[in-house]
Amino acid sequence: MAKMTLPAHIKLVEVGPRDGLQNESQSVPTHIKIELIDRLTAAGLPVIEAGSFVSPKWVPQLQDTAEVLAGIQRSADVRYPVLVPNMKGFEHALAAGAREIAVFGAASETFSRKNIDCSIDESLKRFGAVCDAARNNNIAVRGYISCVLGCPYEGDIAPAVVARVAERLQEMGCYEISLGDTIGVGTPAKTQALVETVAERVPVEVLAAHFHDTYGQALANLITVLPLGIATIDCSVSGLGGCPYADGATGNVATEDVLYMLNGLGIDTGVDMDALLDASCFIADALHRKPASKVARALLQSGHESHTRELRR
Repeated sequence: MAKMTLPAHIKLVEVGPRDGLQNESQSVPTHIKIELIDRLTAAGLPVIEAGSFVSPKWVPQLQDTAEVLAGIQRSADVRYPVLVPNMKGFEHALAAGAREIAVFGAASETFSRKNIDCSIDESLKRFGAVCDAARNNNIAVRGYISCVLGCPYEGDIAPAVVARVAERLQEMGCYEISLGDTIGVGTPAKTQALVETVAERVPVEVLAAHFHDTYGQALANLITVLPLGIATIDCSVSGLGGCPYADGATGNVATEDVLYMLNGLGIDTGVDMDALLDASCFIADALHRKPASKVARALLQSGHESHTRELRR
C-alpha cells in the first residue's frame, strides 16, 4: 500500500460542550458545563466550543452560556468560541466577553429553512452583517456548513453547492470553515470528492472536518481527507451530540477515538489522553451513562488510567 502523506500536526476542535450538550434531553447544570470545559482545557484541547447564543426557545440547554463564559478558567493558549445565529446573538456574545464566534449555515435549502427559518442566501446575508460587526470588534469568526454529505430532507447534496457556500463564508471573513456531515451518511469516496471539490474554491488549509458517526464511517472518512491537507478536526468528548433537527443522527465522532487514531499515526495534537479520559468520565457520570467512545471504554476497562475508576451502568 502506498504511503500516505499526512499532516505532522492536527488541531482538534472540541465541540462537546456546545454541539454535544445541546442535544441532551436533560438539563445540564451550569457548574457541570464549567467543570467540563476546565477539564478539557487541562487536557490540552486548543479550541473548546463554550456554548451558543441561540434563542432559548430553540436550544434551551445552552441558555446559560453567558454564565459559563464567566465561570470557566480560561487559558491564554485556548480559544473558547460560541455559536451565534444573527446580530442579536452576536450582541449577547459580545456582552458576555466572547472573543471568537461561529456562524452556521447549510448546504441544503430545506435544512436551512427548518433549522434557522430562512433560505441559504438569506442566511448568508445575515452572516455578512455578523462578520462585519465581528471584524469591527476584533472578534474572529468561524463558519459551519451543515449537511455537506447528505440531508435528512433532500438526500444527497452536490459538492458544488457546498463549495459555493464555503466560498461565500470565506469572502465574508471566516478564518476557518467546518464541513459538517450532520447526519453521518458520508463514505470515504464521497468525502474525498467533497473535499477535492470545495478545495477548488477555498484553500484546503482553512477547511475543517466535522463528521458524525451515525453509520460508523467517521474515522474512515477522516483518514481519507487527511492526505488531502485537512488538518483540523471537530470532535466531541465522550461522543456527545447529534442534531436536534435530524431525526436519528447520532453523535459527533468521539474525541478519544480521533486522538487514539492520530496517536497511532504519529500525528501530534498536544492533547493528553489520560486527562481527556478524565473529562470523558466526568461528563458521562454527570449524564448517568457510559462514554459513547469505544476507545474510552476499552482504555478504561483495561486500566489505562493512572487511577482506578469504575464505569457506571
